[in-house]
Amino acid sequence: MTSPVSHHEIRDRFSRAMSAMYQAEVPQYETLLELVAEVNRETLARDPELAERLEAHDELNRLGVERHGAIRVGSAEELAMLRRLFAVMGMFPVGYYDLSEAGVPVHSTAFRPIDDEALARNPFRVFTSLLRLELVENAELRERAADILAKRDIFTPGAREMIELSERQGGLTDEQADRFVTEALETFRWHQDATVDLETYEALHAEHRLIADVVCFHGPHINHLTPRTLDIDEAQRRMPAAGMNPKEVIEGPPHRDCPILLRQTSFKALEEPVRFAGEHQGTHTARFGEIEQRGVALTAEGRALYDRLLAESRRRTAGLDNTEHQRVLGEVFADFPDTEAELRRQGLAFFEYRLTEAGREAGVVIETELETLIEQGLVVARPITYEDFLPVSAAGIFQSNLGGGGNDAYAGNANRDAFEAALGAQVTDELALYGERERLSREAVLEALGG
Repeated sequence: MTSPVSHHEIRDRFSRAMSAMYQAEVPQYETLLELVAEVNRETLARDPELAERLEAHDELNRLGVERHGAIRVGSAEELAMLRRLFAVMGMFPVGYYDLSEAGVPVHSTAFRPIDDEALARNPFRVFTSLLRLELVENAELRERAADILAKRDIFTPGAREMIELSERQGGLTDEQADRFVTEALETFRWHQDATVDLETYEALHAEHRLIADVVCFHGPHINHLTPRTLDIDEAQRRMPAAGMNPKEVIEGPPHRDCPILLRQTSFKALEEPVRFAGEHQGTHTARFGEIEQRGVALTAEGRALYDRLLAESRRRTAGLDNTEHQRVLGEVFADFPDTEAELRRQGLAFFEYRLTEAGREAGVVIETELETLIEQGLVVARPITYEDFLPVSAAGIFQSNLGGGGNDAYAGNANRDAFEAALGAQVTDELALYGERERLSREAVLEALGG
């Protein structure tokens, strides 16, 4: 085989091709991209310090190409094959998310690149959920759905061929990579024809709209693609003027001086015409446009504090509009330190350490306390961007765009072992990734200083 194309290059080609396809399928997504680009340009112009920091941290180049998508599959076989498909692009399962805790009958992982070089090139992620038919109490409906899923193949023969070829020869040539992208894209394409009759669709829809979305179509159509904004509050404010109907509230933490984790919003799902078996016409609502704003990754201690405050805020914000919701959220999160220095000193967030120019010229330094070295101007700490997701936020987005809330009968059913058995692999713990990155950077700085 001639020199293989890098996983990064294939991922970049695929994410751009998917974005082009989704723009053609959902024209409002193109409007969303334009709005986010405009907000980002204005934010950077207004805040030169932010622009300089993003440039220094290699984050500016990735901003324009950054996307995450989301799909939902119906069987272990589909999930396991997707794992192999994403591996061709250097994307691996990170994190286990139990959405049943919010009344949604799925559990999930995020396929994404994991090393610094890959994330800098293109941090494309796909949040992938597996339907949990075992949570459906109606046995007849459960078996009906399983039979429908067993009869479909969401991958083209060409996609299977390219995946197997990549595994066999350790990569793909340039021409093979292009064919892989073309074939793999078909798995994520929208199909206007359902695979079931209207009666079956309505029965599954009545159980939960997400079940109907997963079971009744030819494949796991991409249900949203998400650009990254630097100011999600401004993007949310501008959406109506751009012809988009935003969801009621922004999911995740409130606006902060030092952003943490992930904030998400979206325009509401489109009602799309569908042709059911027997030539019956109907509609389906599933696909929407989402925006995200990413902050620093939190340690286990930071996540525990975040989860406690989020639970408290959810009790106090039920039914409020976005303005009041964000105000109350801000009040509750006043207990969460809002400077990088305090987050670092209290061990609430992950940081990467690098030598400053003065540190590189300092020679041997005996001091090994990082805070002291930072105060002396020899070391700088940069926040590590959160690359993952939040189950409560994901469920909130799902529920907003599927209409209505969750089903309490599904709640409290986390089963990571079953998910990993379906996946055919273990998921990587995201906190371990951030912790290892911080540890290696700390050791490298101290070694360079002779400490």
